[in-house]
Amino acid sequence: MINVVARFADGRMVKGMTADFSPAKDFFHMTAATAPVGMTPVEIHTKDLKALFFVKEFAGDPQHVEKKAFDPAHPPAGRRIRVAFKDGEVLVGATTGYQPGRPGFFLVPADAESNIERCYVVAAATQEIKFL
Repeated sequence: MINVVARFADGRMVKGMTADFSPAKDFFHMTAATAPVGMTPVEIHTKDLKALFFVKEFAGDPQHVEKKAFDPAHPPAGRRIRVAFKDGEVLVGATTGYQPGRPGFFLVPADAESNIERCYVVAAATQEIKFL
């Protein structure tokens, strides 16, 4: 099971675990972090999301300010990219899978100290995607 934070296009957020997310599928199953043991996972439709964040910890560090620049000593794998979501949030990172017209793509944050290991960006929730 992988720790994820599902951020929905309507602003909702659910923290939990998944074992079957695939960008090739329209939905995946997720068990909320607060769900009792043995609870049936909930079906999440990818089209309803803004992004799915694969995280190290659910709590993260509330004091951490996400850096929007790359560390020159550790160049990223893939192309540098800036994603502006319709809700105003901006992510800067690297991708090996962005192609216009696809429903989404994976992004690894520029900030090596981020709690986010990678995220799946849903293209329909973005306002602008730009290579840096």
